[in-house]
Amino acid sequence: MEFEVAFFDLDDTLYDKQSGLWEAIRQRMSLYMHERLGMSWDIIPTLRRHYFETYGTTLRGLQLHHQVDADDYLAYVHDLPLHEFIQPDPELRQMLTTLPLRRFIFTNADRDHAKRVLKILGIADCFEGIIDVRAIHFYCKPEPQAYQIALEIAQVQDPQKCVYLDDSLVNLVAARALGFYTVLVGQDGHEAQVDLSLRHVKELRVKLPSLWENHRGER
Repeated sequence: MEFEVAFFDLDDTLYDKQSGLWEAIRQRMSLYMHERLGMSWDIIPTLRRHYFETYGTTLRGLQLHHQVDADDYLAYVHDLPLHEFIQPDPELRQMLTTLPLRRFIFTNADRDHAKRVLKILGIADCFEGIIDVRAIHFYCKPEPQAYQIALEIAQVQDPQKCVYLDDSLVNLVAARALGFYTVLVGQDGHEAQVDLSLRHVKELRVKLPSLWENHRGER
């Protein structure tokens, strides 16, 4: 099968997990639940984990059970000095610009956050589009509807023609069940539930050279 489209998750996939950014976002989620919703610090970690495991994101659970305003929540949790966590990555840019597939960001975050991250990394022009939580109508990976909407937005009928990279094993397992070729980012060694594992997304060309070789000479 020759691939046509690559979907990339955003946070902890396009930059190193050790950056601390995602942990800072999680802390903002907890602070939102405490300050905006008046929840006790004692219950927040368990409840946040429950919503994440049940619905794919904390936001989804808060929408369903606490009627939170998504715009307010997303602006609050992403209100961080991103430049203190991530920096431009020329090597990543080189990999992306030479990858001969259509490329999309596919994230449970919102477009504004994605655009800020991509700008700082220096790769804002490397993607055809950003498929964010609003674009997928607040369905969230790993919900099957999220993947189906992403395919529709990318105008791809066959998921087997798609490569999907994410740091979340749960999200990848759901994608693989639909036919995506799945790449786990942030883990060395073999993971049986996905097709390929990479320590860093920049290793894609080394670990999966066929993506480039199959398109050699094409214009």
